[in-house]
Amino acid sequence: MNKYFDHTLLKAFATQRDIEKLCNEALQMNTASVCVNPKWISFCKEKLKTSDVKVCTVIGFPLGADGLDIKSSACKQALENGADEIDYVIDIGAALMHDWKQIRKEMLIMTEICHNEHKCVKVIFENCYLNKNEIKELSLIARDIQPDYIKTSTGFGTNGAKLDDVLLMKKSAGDKVKIKAAGGIHTWKECKEFIEAGASRIGASATINILNEYKMEE
Repeated sequence: MNKYFDHTLLKAFATQRDIEKLCNEALQMNTASVCVNPKWISFCKEKLKTSDVKVCTVIGFPLGADGLDIKSSACKQALENGADEIDYVIDIGAALMHDWKQIRKEMLIMTEICHNEHKCVKVIFENCYLNKNEIKELSLIARDIQPDYIKTSTGFGTNGAKLDDVLLMKKSAGDKVKIKAAGGIHTWKECKEFIEAGASRIGASATINILNEYKMEE
């Protein structure tokens, strides 16, 4: 169960001590990754070098409005700095304008950058700003391009992960694209529901509490 989790700290006020604590917790729990802002990639890489806990970072976060040139450049830099996984936020405005050509271009380029380096890429939709048809269309694009994951939320929007969104994303994207649920997941009960709905990765800052509840239930 521990490998379902990206143990996450993306707050603006995170200090080195906070990030070190995050890494130590991830080592203790043996999570899939730590998810941190790009500044901390090298630091986390060094802290986690004796483990198989990966370093995940975010691009275009949390607004998705950096533009493709900046996102792609930041992605390349993050990979050079040692990032194992990239979570990038789509151009949300383009999705609301139904500019699917731009969304497809962005997803293709970001996926190619990561896959050319044999690294994992996760595409953050930020579903709280989208309707069901838009979530479906994004998932269908992902089905064609095949990033490793599509992700519900940044955790910084108006809402986090929702079960019906995960079900829709899973149904639309098919079996070759995995689902990451993130944002507002604080308990094992919530986590279990998302896993049963089709999520195979969970982004959470409450990882310790969730796993403790899981162990108590077991």
